[in-house]
Amino acid sequence: MNKYRRFAILPVAMLVLAACQGSDEGGSPSESGGAAAGNFCTGASGDDLLATICDEGTIQISTDPNYAPQSFLNDDGEFEGFDIDVANEIGARLGVDVEFVTPTFDLVQAGGWNGQWDVSVGSITITDQRLGVLDFTEPYYYTPAQMAATTESGITDLEGLANQVVCVGAATTYLDWINGDLALGDGSESAPVPEGMTATALETDALCAEAIGAGREEFAGWLSSSTTVQQAINDDVPIVTVGDPVFFEPLAVATDKSGPAHDQLQAALDQIVADMHADGTLTAFSENWYDGLDLTVKEE
Repeated sequence: MNKYRRFAILPVAMLVLAACQGSDEGGSPSESGGAAAGNFCTGASGDDLLATICDEGTIQISTDPNYAPQSFLNDDGEFEGFDIDVANEIGARLGVDVEFVTPTFDLVQAGGWNGQWDVSVGSITITDQRLGVLDFTEPYYYTPAQMAATTESGITDLEGLANQVVCVGAATTYLDWINGDLALGDGSESAPVPEGMTATALETDALCAEAIGAGREEFAGWLSSSTTVQQAINDDVPIVTVGDPVFFEPLAVATDKSGPAHDQLQAALDQIVADMHADGTLTAFSENWYDGLDLTVKEE
């Protein structure tokens, strides 16, 4: 066993899922035309993290339990969502089970995981800063970063949020954008920040929606992925979208640069994501969870 593996226990909720079963919502590997399970493990060797994962028969994947429709716990305490389908498909194509762990997003994006989980499939955006501590596959999908305003504010356009406070998740690209620190890893540009806009950061994006729904009035806006904003609107959170997306996020599977050697694992993940693009699996998952939208292709 790799010496870095499993030496600490996270104080977070954990749930073991059989990856080969897939999600009822998103289809199974056999339905999506996925690669035969176990092919990647056949070539795993040495101290590479892939060999450890294959030997144990389990891959630990970090995700968010409160980020619908990407990932969330349903009423039965089971994980569902677009990211969950993607993670389970990765496990199926590796031929191993998936065990989900739920560290906070600030810990995931900072790197230095200390072997407490193997991979992140948690809608993590590639940025120049994160490229210093994390390795990424090609993006498996892209989401617009969408501004919303509370209905109470009466704001109907982006400029109306000048000199206003906007709620964002901690350590997110949304906070970086408002602070003027965003550098997307694919080199794409973002819209200018309205003058005087400031941010209040809560632990997760979803907490912003919950705070607005509970009647908190210290912020007039909320910036998150368009998918999460639309989910909140569907759930009757009193917000409206304002303006066009302020940038488009390239979202990828991530591994920890400072963790155990993982060249073989990274190559396998790269191939799996490429295969899922090519065989339509990612498109099917996207259309299932995002009202028929294919977010796997970047808008130009």
